[in-house]
Amino acid sequence: MHFPKSRLPTHKISQTYDHSATHAIFVVISVLLFHFLITGAMLATFCWFLTNSYLREDSPNSHVVEQRVEWLYAFDVHCNSFFPMFVMLYVIHYFLSPLLMVHGFIPVLLSNLLFMAAASYYHYLNFLGYDVLPFLERTTFFLYPIGVCIVLSPILILSGFNPSRYFMNMYFSRRL
Repeated sequence: MHFPKSRLPTHKISQTYDHSATHAIFVVISVLLFHFLITGAMLATFCWFLTNSYLREDSPNSHVVEQRVEWLYAFDVHCNSFFPMFVMLYVIHYFLSPLLMVHGFIPVLLSNLLFMAAASYYHYLNFLGYDVLPFLERTTFFLYPIGVCIVLSPILILSGFNPSRYFMNMYFSRRL
């Protein structure tokens, strides 16, 4: 599991932007429970349902054993996809945060590109996790969210939306 690995960067971000130890613990628990476990369980359940309901190959004869994706496999794919996204959005973001938190076009551009790259890489690794299963077809469906990221990114950049500032304000409730 990635619990010990995700606790340290989250705690460091809390130390940098907040002075309360209880709020730092709240942020660490929020990241572990909401971002990793709850969101991961919902995504794994969605992918598990999708693969078993719509993406399995039809077996041409009755002598073939029916194969299905297990829910734990779907959650494992999420865990393997989540870790690089976590490194990008927590570790690398922590070191770049002084640059990403200021006002201006360059911080908006870099922040959006960092979030787009992390989300795209998550979905690409998710695709790879399901593409290796020989009984699934049309697994390129898992690449479609990358197109959404690519389309949304310029729109968010041109609108001036800075995801770094948004999430830092959400967690630390101070105007940064």
